[in-house]
Amino acid sequence: MSRIGKKPVSLPAGVSASVSGQTVEVKGPKGTRSFKATDDVTITVDGSMVSVTPRGKSKRARQQWGMSRTMVANLATGVSEGFKKELEIQGVGYRATMQGNTLKLALGYSHDVNFEVPEGITVTAPKQTEVIVEGIDQQLVGQVAANIREWRKPEPYKGKGIRYKGEYVFRKEGKKK
Repeated sequence: MSRIGKKPVSLPAGVSASVSGQTVEVKGPKGTRSFKATDDVTITVDGSMVSVTPRGKSKRARQQWGMSRTMVANLATGVSEGFKKELEIQGVGYRATMQGNTLKLALGYSHDVNFEVPEGITVTAPKQTEVIVEGIDQQLVGQVAANIREWRKPEPYKGKGIRYKGEYVFRKEGKKK
């Protein structure tokens, strides 16, 4: 039995859901998102509650049960509140600025890195050492943040690089003389 799958998803105020076949569409103040579930689960909408139930006792149906419920919950959270990832830049001369739809990163290379922001995502740089990635699609927000971090991961000796806010970087001791 899926402990997560058993719980119905309660929709916040201003959010509505509709089911057509195996596709769930959730509308809210920030936009519209949809998810197509597999044939192993049944999705029903009762007012402001969305419930997911497995169609059989097979292992695959039980696996899809909790996953489908989590996907519907993420849709509801995305269209009502949205998702956000914060990045910190550490290092002498490392900075970030927004120019239109492009994030310009100075990361110690001989050239600036120009990162094109995909559609549906908003990237802001309130400070030169801070980048905030926001959007209604949790997967896309996390992927964009990971792609930005990929340009200069935090290194263990000086701690320079791009890290998630609150991320702990294990520091190593340098060579002894």
